[in-house]
Amino acid sequence: IMFYVYLLQSKKDKTFYIGQAENLEERVKRHNSGYVFSTKKKIPLDLIRHEQYTTREEARWREYLLKHNYLEKKKFIGTIID
Repeated sequence: IMFYVYLLQSKKDKTFYIGQAENLEERVKRHNSGYVFSTKKKIPLDLIRHEQYTTREEARWREYLLKHNYLEKKKFIGTIID
């Protein structure tokens, strides 16, 4: 079993969303189906990037860092923009 940290971008307003999941494909489908409160007004969404981890704890920690550390988030998103 692998765990993922992912980056979505809204086609509607170009904003980004960072999350983590065990089943990446299913999670992205849920986002685009409007089942995720925080992104339902931003659909459709594109999966821009993902990282793989062997434990949920690693994925949760990485997601936390990306959401709470501006420089880490900027580096993570910046690789896409640059």
